[in-house]
Amino acid sequence: MSRQVAYGSGLVPVAYHQFLLSDEDGPAAADLPAAHNGLIEVTDGEIVVLTGVSNGDVDVTVTLHETEPVPNDEDWQEIVEISAHSASGELMVRAMMDDLDEELPVLSFNGPGDYRLRVHARGRDTAVDLTPEEVTEWYLVQAWPASQQDVAVLRQRDSYGASHRAR
Repeated sequence: MSRQVAYGSGLVPVAYHQFLLSDEDGPAAADLPAAHNGLIEVTDGEIVVLTGVSNGDVDVTVTLHETEPVPNDEDWQEIVEISAHSASGELMVRAMMDDLDEELPVLSFNGPGDYRLRVHARGRDTAVDLTPEEVTEWYLVQAWPASQQDVAVLRQRDSYGASHRAR
């Protein structure tokens, strides 16, 4: 059983259907098209989480673990794992256009090096292409130190993701 070392949750501003998991000092991952899995893509080294809403806030929870955690199956519609590298030790959840009101825990909590990120999503079909006043989408990002591995798709159940995979 993996011990959770930190937890944080907050609202993340979305712009252009996305928010980022990135390290300012270098590429976090190799390029990956959105059509690969429909939840995350990698462009210019930044891991982009694709949202159904075009703008507004989404609820993001971050949990940090010493080793790989048991998958959180609850009611998540999409789950994808990706390896990430942090050059600076500052691999973080970031908004494209705004700063976060409250920063979430740093994903690269053990400093510079390699990590595995498991990204969960639900609610992406609720307000597609809209700017809702209330939160309609939720995300969970689990992070733990791990060597580089291929991207793994654990679940694909929403229509928004399917639309990206069909491109």
